[in-house]
Amino acid sequence: MKSPRNHRAYWAFLGHRLSGLALGIFLPAHFYVLGLALDQRARMDAFLKFADMGAVKFGEWGLVLLLSVHMCFGLRLLALELLPWSSTRDARLSWISWGGALSLLVGVIFALGVI
Repeated sequence: MKSPRNHRAYWAFLGHRLSGLALGIFLPAHFYVLGLALDQRARMDAFLKFADMGAVKFGEWGLVLLLSVHMCFGLRLLALELLPWSSTRDARLSWISWGGALSLLVGVIFALGVI
């Protein structure tokens, strides 16, 4: 018998859940930096110099990729729950491939435009 954890739907679930958790962990740092822009101009300028480093640019690419993975797999879940399907198995599997491909495309476009 095939393990449920070897199924593409499980990996889509895991990708959606982990990307959501990572984005949730990132949000406090994002709000802190936005607060710097409002109150502490000198620290914000120092942060912007730090943000020009290659590793930070790579991290930005990772955030965009996480956001696109979370969005695509979230749209997949909404489609499964809200749209009528004659066979949910076929829909579930096809949306995984399209969601993953679209997420990678968004990541590549962002990488070409930023790096």
